[in-house]
Amino acid sequence: MISLTRLTGAPFALNPDLVERVDCTPDTVITLVDGTKYLVSESLDDVVDTVLDFRARIIATASAFERNEATTARRSRLTSVPLEPRTV
Repeated sequence: MISLTRLTGAPFALNPDLVERVDCTPDTVITLVDGTKYLVSESLDDVVDTVLDFRARIIATASAFERNEATTARRSRLTSVPLEPRTV
C-alpha cells in the first residue's frame, strides 16, 4: 500500500496494483481498474515515484528472502490449517 493525501487533507492508503492511470488535470486524478477515481494533493511525479519506491521495496524484500537474510519484514513459514469435520 502507498500513502496518499486527499484534497481535503485526509491521508489514505491505496493498493498501487489497482491503478490504471494517473492524470494531471490540473488536480492529480488516480483512476483504478474498476473505474474508481481519487483526487489527491500529490503531483503526478510524486505518485509515480511513490509507486516505484513501493515496487523497489517489494523486489528488495523478495531478494533478501531468496538469500535467506534476516529482514525486519521476515515472517515465519506458512502452514496449512487442518480441516475439521463440519458439524450441522
